[in-house]
Amino acid sequence: MIAKWTTKALAAGAALAASAAMAAANITIVNLNLPGIGFNDPTPVAPVGGNPGTTLGQQRLNAFQYAASIWAAELTSTTEIQVRAQFTALSCTATGATLGSAGPWNAWRFTAVPEGSNAVIGTWYHAALANKIAGFDIDTLVYGENEEEINANFNANLGNTGCLEGSGWYYGIDNNAPANRINLVAVLLHEFAHGLGFSTLTSSATGAQAGSTFTPPSPTPSRYDDFLYDSLQGRTWNAMTNAQRVASAITPRKVAWTGANVLSAASSVLSFGFPELAVSGAQAGASAGTYEVGGASFGPALASPGLTAQIMPVVDQTNGTGLACTVLSAANRIAVRNSIALVDRGTCSFSDKARNVQAAGAIGMIVVDNASGGPPPGLAGTDPLVTIPAVRITLEDGARLKAALATRSRTTSGVTGKLGVNASRLAGADNIGRPLIYTPNPRIAGSSVSHWDQSAFRNQLMEPNINADLTQSVKPPQDLTLPMFRDIGW
Repeated sequence: MIAKWTTKALAAGAALAASAAMAAANITIVNLNLPGIGFNDPTPVAPVGGNPGTTLGQQRLNAFQYAASIWAAELTSTTEIQVRAQFTALSCTATGATLGSAGPWNAWRFTAVPEGSNAVIGTWYHAALANKIAGFDIDTLVYGENEEEINANFNANLGNTGCLEGSGWYYGIDNNAPANRINLVAVLLHEFAHGLGFSTLTSSATGAQAGSTFTPPSPTPSRYDDFLYDSLQGRTWNAMTNAQRVASAITPRKVAWTGANVLSAASSVLSFGFPELAVSGAQAGASAGTYEVGGASFGPALASPGLTAQIMPVVDQTNGTGLACTVLSAANRIAVRNSIALVDRGTCSFSDKARNVQAAGAIGMIVVDNASGGPPPGLAGTDPLVTIPAVRITLEDGARLKAALATRSRTTSGVTGKLGVNASRLAGADNIGRPLIYTPNPRIAGSSVSHWDQSAFRNQLMEPNINADLTQSVKPPQDLTLPMFRDIGW
């Protein structure tokens, strides 16, 4: 009836179980840490944000249990879901760090449909979902022992010297993390979702389906793949060759989710207004058209009907580029006054560039990326002094624009830009309302294909980056994760 795929070899070690409150499902946190570290760290701390723990280890465990209880309340399963969890030292620098990770410990596929289910035969299911469908713990039936369903490992050193200094974990459960702390509960909700089913089990690097390394090979898609539709290729991932999947994984904003539950909920969760730059004008030539953009976290949000003005480049480097990291020269001030300034990424912050072109009289800013690929990421930063809209475009799109601007005069380009939104399109969805999957070019290991696209707004739990405005809800009208789980069989 069933076949197994194991993501990692089992590791030996003592475990202490702590269960989330009983609800529609029972999720248990299995503590793998040794005495004195991780969940067992005895360092005294004061209760914070509704978390009553008085030691560092207890606060960590409380946060894990709280996040587990949120998912337990939304899922239905008669089989216990165990999360093997630990805090350890993960990769760190003073300015960056691996926060943590979680995923399925193993996966199962069915050779016959379990009674009362609509399972798809020969398709891989994450272990927790497979057990829910079967109605019993498959490991126990097949091997006589109960293995955990999800594996989770989080960074114990976050915020310490040499590890994203000054930005440690926030262990409160009130969703009120200060600006210099990372909300552990939000990260846990995200990572637990990967373990519960929000990820492909097919390699985005090689296109190989799980089971390809068996002897003899027995590759089959994951249930997640059934709903990944590539609009350029006109097919879903379960119907592609390996090479086609590799190409699809690096085709930005062309892969969408087609599950009925997500499609039904999308318009109640996502906002209408997909950010874009429209280029036209007598001298636009081959640059004319609609460009995808990454919006800024500072300054006014893009809106309809948008800001329309001529585009003029800043040139302050000997190679012809413009960084706008210092006060603009007289010639550049004349060029950008009452125009949308085109600048290049590099050297200083995006908000510094915006302040400098704004001070010179520009009414908008376009930043050209300095690395190839797409889609264009957003512009990070905060600055209450910035009052003009700003966006980022790809290096390739920037080259098209610069070619059109090469014939400009000191004050006129003949190339017009409109910074705004497509008011008829959901932010984070394709032209017919299907939410987009994250497929950046170049591929990002562990992230590509297993998240919603960054263009989604309102911001979603399962985007590749955790956003500060997330609630603790995993369902509409705040979030699309639970409808996605309904699509795959939860």
